[in-house]
Amino acid sequence: MEKMSDENTEEVKVLEAEIERLQAEVKALQHQQQENNKDITFHYRGQMENALAFMCGQRQEGGKEMVMSRLKEEVEELEEDVKLQTEINGITLNSCTTKTLQNSGRKLVQQLSLSGNCSELVFQVEFQFSEIKDSERSKRTIGDLNVVLDSSDLQNFSSFLSRVEESRDLLLFFRTLRTFSDRCDDRSRTFQHFQDKYPSVISLPGGPRSEVMTLNHPKLPGCMLFIHWSVEVSREGVVTPKISLLTKIPEKALQLFPSQAVGGAAEAFQSLLRILGPEAALESIIQAVSLSQET
Repeated sequence: MEKMSDENTEEVKVLEAEIERLQAEVKALQHQQQENNKDITFHYRGQMENALAFMCGQRQEGGKEMVMSRLKEEVEELEEDVKLQTEINGITLNSCTTKTLQNSGRKLVQQLSLSGNCSELVFQVEFQFSEIKDSERSKRTIGDLNVVLDSSDLQNFSSFLSRVEESRDLLLFFRTLRTFSDRCDDRSRTFQHFQDKYPSVISLPGGPRSEVMTLNHPKLPGCMLFIHWSVEVSREGVVTPKISLLTKIPEKALQLFPSQAVGGAAEAFQSLLRILGPEAALESIIQAVSLSQET
């Protein structure tokens, strides 16, 4: 009888130890869930905090209608803030996800994934964010940076993106992306302007966001001028527009003109660019060679 009692006592101890282990595991999982919730939600204050507290079951004075009204106001304010930030920096974030990889009292490691666009350029950025706290100071670093850019001008970005991923310089990436996008928009607006102004002369084979604009007068079949406008990005992030004039003249037409006059067109155009700028130089070329039907 005494032996059986000892066995029961031992079994109870084993069960109690198992219960304690399971309770500790549940507590750890609950803590992890709380951290994950922090990663995927914003930390709201004021009216938003009160509204969310009500939605979670905590009582608030004024009833549901007042709380929902406050929630709506807070959402509208947040939307205005996001709109203002987008207008200022030109970057629109469409999604942002965060996953905590490590969170101790001293070190925090998170995996972040961002996707968005700058004008017509679509990008995805993934990186690890680390923060190490030491006394009153904290050190923040970025690692494992990976950038994906969906653009037809990707060949101009390949060297630069490699450097950004090596240096983990996110600020340089977004600053260069904005500058590159602005220069592409300048080109698109200029091309569209001339096509609208001279629809029978100007054509854009690849659309207004392409690099090529074609000038072709109906009375000069076979004689064409091409404006090639590229936007190049150096490895250091320097954005440089490059505009050149190319000619396509039939062999018979070349026999009627001195070769120097045709060959010097590109150099003359570069001089106009330096003096007048892109739009005025293009306007001058159109008028100088009488490609426009308007006087």
